Amino acid sequence: MDLFDALTLTGGLSLFLFGMSVMGQALERRAGDQLRSLLGKLTSGRIAGLLTGLAVTAVIQSSSATTVMVVGFVNSGLMTLRQAINVIMGANIGTTVTAWLLSLTGIDSGNVFVQLLKPASFTPVLALIGIVLYMFCRSAKKKDMGTILLGFATLMFGMETMSGAVTGLREVPAFQQLFLLFKNPVLGVLAGAVLTAIIQSSSASVGILQALAVTGQVSYGAAIPIIMGQNIGTCATAMLSSVGANKNAKRAALVHLSFNVIGSAVWLAVFCLLREAFIPALLNAPASRVGIAAAHTVFNVLCTVLMLPLAGFLERLVNRLVPDAQRPEVRPELDERLLASAPIALERCREVAFDMARTAASALNGALAALRGCTPELAASIREQEEKTDHYEDILGTYLVRLSARQIGEADSAEAAKLLKIIGDYERVADHAVNLLESAEEMRDKKLRFTDVAAAELDVLSRAVTEILELSLTAFLEDDLNAASMVEPLEQVIDQLKEQLRTRHILRLQRGECTIDVGFAWSDLLTDLERTADHCSNIAGCVIDTARGNMNLHRSLREARSGGEAFLTRFHQYSRKYALDPAQPH
Repeated sequence: MDLFDALTLTGGLSLFLFGMSVMGQALERRAGDQLRSLLGKLTSGRIAGLLTGLAVTAVIQSSSATTVMVVGFVNSGLMTLRQAINVIMGANIGTTVTAWLLSLTGIDSGNVFVQLLKPASFTPVLALIGIVLYMFCRSAKKKDMGTILLGFATLMFGMETMSGAVTGLREVPAFQQLFLLFKNPVLGVLAGAVLTAIIQSSSASVGILQALAVTGQVSYGAAIPIIMGQNIGTCATAMLSSVGANKNAKRAALVHLSFNVIGSAVWLAVFCLLREAFIPALLNAPASRVGIAAAHTVFNVLCTVLMLPLAGFLERLVNRLVPDAQRPEVRPELDERLLASAPIALERCREVAFDMARTAASALNGALAALRGCTPELAASIREQEEKTDHYEDILGTYLVRLSARQIGEADSAEAAKLLKIIGDYERVADHAVNLLESAEEMRDKKLRFTDVAAAELDVLSRAVTEILELSLTAFLEDDLNAASMVEPLEQVIDQLKEQLRTRHILRLQRGECTIDVGFAWSDLLTDLERTADHCSNIAGCVIDTARGNMNLHRSLREARSGGEAFLTRFHQYSRKYALDPAQPH
């Protein structure tokens, strides 16, 4: 093996790792909805968690990434430690899919149909289809599919390049001695662990081992301990991700390490016994790519079969190794580790945004109650909720901007844009709640009061604002387009109510039925209630726009206000429902 072979090997390895990364990211974007669905099915059941971990890892092609996400879930309180254990076990099986894909490069047959299964035969076609989809299609889904095909083709090309570069090593005595050395099981485990910890991917390290297998110098006796070590080395990523996390997240990372160390130790002992007693001939045979893939799968399945019934033991073990903190820990609403999977990070953003929406709505309802009777406890609660919505807007805005900067799918990008718009509206709703509270406190402190007629009119407007708040909240929380379509007609009625109430109050001022101070408070109340309705309209408009795939809110609102039979019917219904009493003097 000369200098040029070494350069070729380096280039092949680079293309291999790059192709794996690109393909995994594109697969994750393409499967965003399915990943969210899988997350929603997580339960404490062993099989459900196991299958979830297997499926997610098979999609994103990395057990390390899955485990990092699990650490983030546990750190955020999205998943219990027991659920994490089951998912981590499934991830170890899911990661074996890559090795089977890579084993296709070892197909060798004179049959034309069998030859078509060889990557060298079909990857050029996949690359051609991929580049056409990527360069000439506008659809984000088609571009992602093109990226997947290009990533797979690059991965396979890198694999073939590595295999071709190392072929000459079969004649190098030092290389032969190296793999004779790895027949020592302990050294093999250490070599596999170190290599995988460096490149932080067991799938990639298994692929490198498969590439080296073409030399004929890698026996099963050397390959199997290396595979065992690779499972230990892949824990490095999760352990690093747990730094700075809470105790349960540290425990989840430690579960991953304990699971692989215990499983490797047990089956290494069994391997050594079998090697000494029964099957030395097979272990001395050169390993093939398919054989390495099979060994990788069998080992991971055996580890899971061994440790799945011991999930409770693993939980008690890590609880003892990482004891409870003396002070209660505060879980972050949004964990940076979840950014490793954009679809799941976005789902977490939705949940936090839902909490923000409920908090803002609660603050506004509390403020309306304060207009009828303000207490110190109610005032403190409203201000606390407003501060909470400010906090939510700050962390969500920052997190969503960081998420949007990543390569995410078209649907996820639209959802992120919707959330960014809506959280601003809910933050303003909470601000108006505090404004209403301050008006109520001012009237209480100055001993001001509205006339009975004015109080009745304000009650009509308050009920209309309460309904529009509920409709917009339902539209957002449930993606309810019917509720969203009912918001704009009611907002138009509220605009009219505001003008009518302003006019009626001016007439009362002219008749000397109320004071200037009361008039100022009245004007402030009308403004805050009407603007709250405007923000509810924006929220419902964003829900409708996202469903239509159109984020031009102003155009959507103009279209809604231009009429239409359904709009006019609802408008007249709300006009009658919230009509002012014509019998009252004004």
